[in-house]
Amino acid sequence: MASSEGFLTEEQRELLKIATQNAEVLSSSPNSPTLKSPKSLLSERQVKAPAGGKAATAGIAVRHVRRSHSGKVVRVKKDGAGGKGTWGKLIDTDGESRIDRNDPNYDSGEEPYQLVGSTLSDPLDEYKKAVVSIVEEYFSTGDVELTASDIRELGSSEYLPYFVKRLVSMAMDRHDKEKEMASVLLSALYADVISSAQISQGFVMLLEAADDLAVDILDAVDVIALFIARAVVDDILPPAFLTRAKKTFSETSKGYQAIQTAEKSYLSAPHHAELVERRWGGSTHITVEEVKKKIAELLREYVESGDTLEACRCIRELGVSFFHHEVVKRALVLAMEIQTAEPLILKLLKEASEEGLISSSQMAKGFDRLDKSLDDLALDIPSAKCLFQSLVPKAISEGWLDESFLKPSGENGEVEGKDDEKVKRYKEEVVTIIHEYFLSDDIPELIRSLEDLRAPEFNPIFLKKLITLAMDRKNREKEMASVLLSALHIEIFSTEDIVDGFVMLLESAEDTALDILDASNELALFLARAVIDDVLAPLNLEEMATKLPPNCSGSETVHVARSLVAARHAGERILRCWGGGTGWAVEDAKDKIIKLLEEYETGGVVSEACQCIRDLGMPFFNHEVVKKALVMAMEKNDRMLDLLQECFSEGLITINQMTKGFARIKDGLDDLALDIPNAEEKYNFYVEHAKKKGWVLPSFGSGTADALPTPVGAS
Repeated sequence: MASSEGFLTEEQRELLKIATQNAEVLSSSPNSPTLKSPKSLLSERQVKAPAGGKAATAGIAVRHVRRSHSGKVVRVKKDGAGGKGTWGKLIDTDGESRIDRNDPNYDSGEEPYQLVGSTLSDPLDEYKKAVVSIVEEYFSTGDVELTASDIRELGSSEYLPYFVKRLVSMAMDRHDKEKEMASVLLSALYADVISSAQISQGFVMLLEAADDLAVDILDAVDVIALFIARAVVDDILPPAFLTRAKKTFSETSKGYQAIQTAEKSYLSAPHHAELVERRWGGSTHITVEEVKKKIAELLREYVESGDTLEACRCIRELGVSFFHHEVVKRALVLAMEIQTAEPLILKLLKEASEEGLISSSQMAKGFDRLDKSLDDLALDIPSAKCLFQSLVPKAISEGWLDESFLKPSGENGEVEGKDDEKVKRYKEEVVTIIHEYFLSDDIPELIRSLEDLRAPEFNPIFLKKLITLAMDRKNREKEMASVLLSALHIEIFSTEDIVDGFVMLLESAEDTALDILDASNELALFLARAVIDDVLAPLNLEEMATKLPPNCSGSETVHVARSLVAARHAGERILRCWGGGTGWAVEDAKDKIIKLLEEYETGGVVSEACQCIRDLGMPFFNHEVVKKALVMAMEKNDRMLDLLQECFSEGLITINQMTKGFARIKDGLDDLALDIPNAEEKYNFYVEHAKKKGWVLPSFGSGTADALPTPVGAS
């Protein structure tokens, strides 16, 4: 019989000899010294090639290559399993079982056969596969909450830096839409799911891989630089990251070049924050009009071509699953306009429903929106109502519209049920008042107008109208709305009014999103801004969450708002979220008040101090002047009382504001006593002085008397 070594190469014979020697040593003594691997032994005995031939590579690992009889190279699977034409693993072992060589009954023959150099399955490999799937799904759906949930369920938090690297590297090779989505996701996951240190580690890993990424992505350096700059602008990477990271890379590496580009080209440019945030087109901020235009175009093309698959692909590519009700509405209108196209339209909607492209809720919303606009539509299509009534039964019979659509919707009107003539009239007047405010920026006038309405029970409705109208306008109006909320909270709105108003907004969030694509994010910003401005307390957000159904979009908005408030540097970021359009913030006003009082204390010129208070232009905030003046009087001298007397005599500070200022001092007496031991004694003296001078009502301080005086003419 021919020797079994006859068909082996020289390298393979050498490896076989080494393996045999190792086995003999191992069987003779279980406590034998550490064996040399075939690779190390081969490196000691270099196999010499025949003259004129290439030198054999001594260090070939057995797990990498196997040759078949035909000479083909066959890759070996993990854990020693064979490729095509092989028998697979020699022994299947249970991953949980372990053989202990120190066991007295140890038998070397029970050792599982393992090729030299083979490795056990790596948990990181499984994590990598799962991450790719999650990122792909996120790019398809754009669902941040679902992605965050998937990452939490995946566990293995020690691998989160790899997730950061993988997310960015996958986005780099795609369109601007996916790049923007990746940045948005990182900001959403920051602090809540992924820590600051893990994000930094992820970006370091990305920079380390920059040279390899540049092989396939020509502009890799610039794209990585943009991702880093965006992370700094979004406050998820500290600016110091750039300085630290530069020290770890050589100046010739792509990673170093990316850091330099981020630092000099992006973060040093004037208005760099806006430039960086809009570099990828801000795909998450696409306007309603742009989406509507694209929907109209794809439906027209579909009617002409009849290609249902292509139309579904176009709808999917829009990436606005929350706006599919508009597709339904426009498709139905098109079917009414071009009646010959009705079969095609019904076919498209049925196909989109069956493959889950358009959800049942979006389908019902589309029909519902069309139903509500039939009166207007009938002006252009006289038979609109009849056509719609014929379409609904067809859709229900074919199973792509829920039967509940035909049921009367009397259940939805918690607030609307109260919408009697008085409420309707109030809403109309309020809209006019808000529009005037957006034009004039006159807060005292708006407050007077609200007081004239004498309907404080409808304050939550006013708040809802204010925020809804602001969301559909520019950042200037959004900033003005936030500033107005601070003023109203100080002047005439209770915290309960504001909480109830926001709850009404959150309950109708899905309806608001029909017209304002980014409504959920903007509402979260309004909530966060209200917390930063001390209009709401963080606990109020939890209170709102308890008043909402658990899985509604409003609950998700509250969760986002809480994440925004909890983030690092939240105060600065959120105060400037609308660009500071009116140039006014609570902290700025407080600083100005302290400075003018300090100047008055130094110079003692009453008329100048009064002029400074007047120049502030915030009569609704004068209670803060009263409070600060009283604290300074307690700390230093009573000269501040002269200023308050002059302000009251001139009508600069009203009895209403005086009362509020004294009430705020009373609420903070315990804290004041830590710095001013006789604070309570001095406060009582000032209250008696104020009563004598008429600054506050004689009943002030007697329980219910702390309430603000009733406005003249109020019932």
